[in-house]
Amino acid sequence: MTNPSEPDSGAPQEPVSAAGAASEPTPVVLEKSRPPQRMAADKIECNACPVLCQISAGRSGACDRYANVDGMLTRVDPVLLMQRAHNGGESTPLVQFAANASQDSSSLVGDQLFLTGVGAGTTYPDYKPAPFIVSSQIDGAETVTVVTEGIFSYCSFRVKIDTDRFLGPEQATVRHRGEAVGHVTTQEYGSQFLSLGGVHHLTGGSKREGRISCELMMALGNRQPVELQIDGGANLLVQSGKPPIVNGVEEQRMRVGCGSATIGIFAKQWFGHVDEVVVVDDHITGVLSEHQAGKCLDMPDSGIRMRGRKSTPGRYFQVANPGTGWGGTDITDPLTIIESWDPKIAWPGLRMLMVSTTGDDSAYFVLDEQLRPTPAPMPDAVRLVVDRIGENCEPSLTTVLFVAGAGGSLRAGVTENPVRLTTAVRDLLVSVSCGGAPAYIWPGGGITLMVDVERMPAASFGWVPTPAIVAPLEFTMRLDDYRRLGGHMDQIRPVELALQGARVCVLPWDPYNSWPTDNLSQGRGGAR
Repeated sequence: MTNPSEPDSGAPQEPVSAAGAASEPTPVVLEKSRPPQRMAADKIECNACPVLCQISAGRSGACDRYANVDGMLTRVDPVLLMQRAHNGGESTPLVQFAANASQDSSSLVGDQLFLTGVGAGTTYPDYKPAPFIVSSQIDGAETVTVVTEGIFSYCSFRVKIDTDRFLGPEQATVRHRGEAVGHVTTQEYGSQFLSLGGVHHLTGGSKREGRISCELMMALGNRQPVELQIDGGANLLVQSGKPPIVNGVEEQRMRVGCGSATIGIFAKQWFGHVDEVVVVDDHITGVLSEHQAGKCLDMPDSGIRMRGRKSTPGRYFQVANPGTGWGGTDITDPLTIIESWDPKIAWPGLRMLMVSTTGDDSAYFVLDEQLRPTPAPMPDAVRLVVDRIGENCEPSLTTVLFVAGAGGSLRAGVTENPVRLTTAVRDLLVSVSCGGAPAYIWPGGGITLMVDVERMPAASFGWVPTPAIVAPLEFTMRLDDYRRLGGHMDQIRPVELALQGARVCVLPWDPYNSWPTDNLSQGRGGAR
């Protein structure tokens, strides 16, 4: 038989399991689709997304997630369960699949297992209940978890990049493979943010823009490296949990603070060893003798005159342009930000340190008889504090957050009265997770969630060619609360029965993730 991961309308592709397990064992049959009109007799229609692929025998649809196996619509990837460690001990995989192996689901019973949406499949457009609605005893409570893979057009990724380097102007377009896929958003303390993907890039532009945006989003969610180009700015290589690479240079450190904060932190440690310190920063450059910290130490004025716009004493804005040089500016020679010295105040022999907010760049000067800064060997006591700046900088990383609106029809897979699910989530009666990772729910209307992809299982994300992103989603609640919100009570099955005949993979629970029932409110008000 042709490899089921071979797309029906394209070249063969290597199958990838959502949970990293082997894809050779015989997949579980989900359902047999009713053939539509004008379709060859040897094909079946996949109704897992709006594309409605017509799949030939032995082949898969465009997304590589569903295949035609002996005339039956079949999910290719295994269902992923997570095992929580017993009594604080180590958690080890319960199931490791070999080729053509099958698993007796009766061994999977227990309150230390959680069924995730990875590999669960979907019931889009949710005219029927979610693929799995399972009951279990967790910590002595009767609970229900509704498990599905959501198809998201309204979704995006927020990418936090720890760097002071200039990435691009705010609102600048971010491109991937030449297509617009997002924009630069606000800069935060030691980090810069990108907003990538979203419904307008997926569906509001050309077909190529939508396809490239979807490709980028799936790669970001699955913790793969992606190349980005920012209009008027930098070239980037970003990957969740890895240092960003800016213009070919791997970032190592976040800044310890802005220039003013760095002055405040280390002022006492510099006291007595230098007469002036300038901490170069694109946002707030600090000058020790003028700064409040210097005044509290009774340091004399040095007579230094800085370029830029003075804010409060010892704090200067716009001393240079943004860039990839010292402190996120465009300078390589720090003396260019010093305008002059007041000859009535400065003196020959004045000792000055100039340093960046990460400690990566530093220089030591002594004023000569003409009050010109002259490079000099840095004393050990001063070098110690420069090194301490670097010691206090956290590693530079890329963080990828998935943001999605879990509204629309997928709520009908949970309840026949969707607004009650929304209300129950808001009232903390329902815990929302993505592949077991806890999701932050934004305030306001709807179910807008945000989750760190680093805390989700590897390869959790898929796609459909509409284009849209496919992501795991779980709603966990107490049995009584599920009944009150109008859930599909007749579809509840114990885990061991729901998984009978299914291909499953069990991985250790991430100890950094809270257990889903830990987030449930103790209130018993019920869904309104």
